[in-house]
Amino acid sequence: MSLSQVEAATESDQLEPGGANLRRAAWRRLRRDPVALVGFALIAMFVLVAILAPLIAPYGPRDQPGAGLITPTTIPGPSAEHWFGLDEQGRDELSRIIYGARQSLLVGVVAMLLGMAGGLVLGMLAGAFGRWVDTVVMRIVDVMLSIPGLLMAIAIAAVLGQSLTSVMIAIAVINVPIFARLLRGQMLSQRESDYVLAARSLGVRHRSIVLSHVLPNSMSPVIVQATLTLATAIIEAAALSFLGLGGADPSVPEWGRMLASTQLYLASAPHLALFPGLAIVIAALGFTLVGERLREALDPKYRR
Repeated sequence: MSLSQVEAATESDQLEPGGANLRRAAWRRLRRDPVALVGFALIAMFVLVAILAPLIAPYGPRDQPGAGLITPTTIPGPSAEHWFGLDEQGRDELSRIIYGARQSLLVGVVAMLLGMAGGLVLGMLAGAFGRWVDTVVMRIVDVMLSIPGLLMAIAIAAVLGQSLTSVMIAIAVINVPIFARLLRGQMLSQRESDYVLAARSLGVRHRSIVLSHVLPNSMSPVIVQATLTLATAIIEAAALSFLGLGGADPSVPEWGRMLASTQLYLASAPHLALFPGLAIVIAALGFTLVGERLREALDPKYRR
């Protein structure tokens, strides 16, 4: 095989065709896995509720249809008219949870994408160049990992100010080192594969090997981690909102803030904490189930 033929094969992703086959086989296993199907169903429900919130919610997030029913000692619970009851200001709890799904989905997706983008850049630099570049990048990553993630997120959000953008950036930053170390490790293991050594011996350019094969074949664990990161991002966003670091407008429903505002009413209106908590658990559970099953589907050790 000539050098030009090897380069053409590298560019068209033909040196290791097993990668595509592995992904197709993993997808077939996922479609037959009942746990994965439950996860996909929960994710689909979460996304549809967030997108169709104005059509699904019986009231607006700021409407107060039950303001006249609220007294200092009474907050009506679930009823035929208000399925999840009312909150302390007479707003429909179901409607606010539905609109809160939009905030959680937005924060989770944007934070995951930003964190993955930053991690991919650092991981690719370390895995592709090695030597002193790898040393510098990994020492930066080690420093970031030495700080507890939630503590770092709180500090970043507090410095940037109270807003959803601050929450997204804070959650993204604490996920950058996770993606960087994962991609770097995968690229280092791929660099010693037979197809890379063969291409190297024939003089294929280093850039072509890295971008056309090493990087694509290292992405499967990153995709799995992205799915799991979405679950943790939803929980971390709720935690930051619970601590008062979420959006500046208190009338905009956020699940974490809804939990924080119910602390004075837990004895008389436990439903105010129950339903937002369940929403957080269900949304995070869907991404966790899919992520765990995707990890097993892509791992050859779990193949039967």
